[in-house]
Amino acid sequence: MKVHLTLLCATAGGAAFGDGRLSERGLREACSAGAALRPYSLTLRAPSFPCAQMADALGMEATLEPALRDFDYGEWRGRTVGEVAATDPYGLSAWLTDPDSAPHGGESVRHLCRRTANWLSSLPPDTGRALAITEPAVVRALLVLALSAPARAFWHLDVPPLSAVSFTPRGGRWNVRLDRITLNDRAGSGPLERRGSALVT
Repeated sequence: MKVHLTLLCATAGGAAFGDGRLSERGLREACSAGAALRPYSLTLRAPSFPCAQMADALGMEATLEPALRDFDYGEWRGRTVGEVAATDPYGLSAWLTDPDSAPHGGESVRHLCRRTANWLSSLPPDTGRALAITEPAVVRALLVLALSAPARAFWHLDVPPLSAVSFTPRGGRWNVRLDRITLNDRAGSGPLERRGSALVT
């Protein structure tokens, strides 16, 4: 049985770096989404509070995996983008354009990409179907790896809440499938739908 890894994105509603919790709407959608997810042989989550909230809302017992943690935002943690832009505009600009820059004293984009790539490569080949609830930054970093994209492409990847991105190995590379677990808004229309498209084949 080969690796079939699905990353489920938990996006907090807070405006500050490394802070916040899932919104009430996000929690309701996560509760409903649990019924749409297939069973998994392994369920992991990042250490953050939003990821713990997501796992609970999905009704899943998820093992904490430190390697899936969000950025280390260093001195910027708990501050908003506006606050950082007002006090350190050059640092913020460098961080968003140079993947090796870490003006906050924390983690650069390239370091995050390497950390997550090392974790992915460490998964046993017989892992089977696995689910990892994690941060948007981690999903972006693993997409950079799977697409063989340069690290500077990191900020050009948009990862909405409840995005489900599946990774499967094929011929020494990773195939990627993008899914979005969406609620059907029509009254009485039935369960959630899972829509997907192949990104790499």
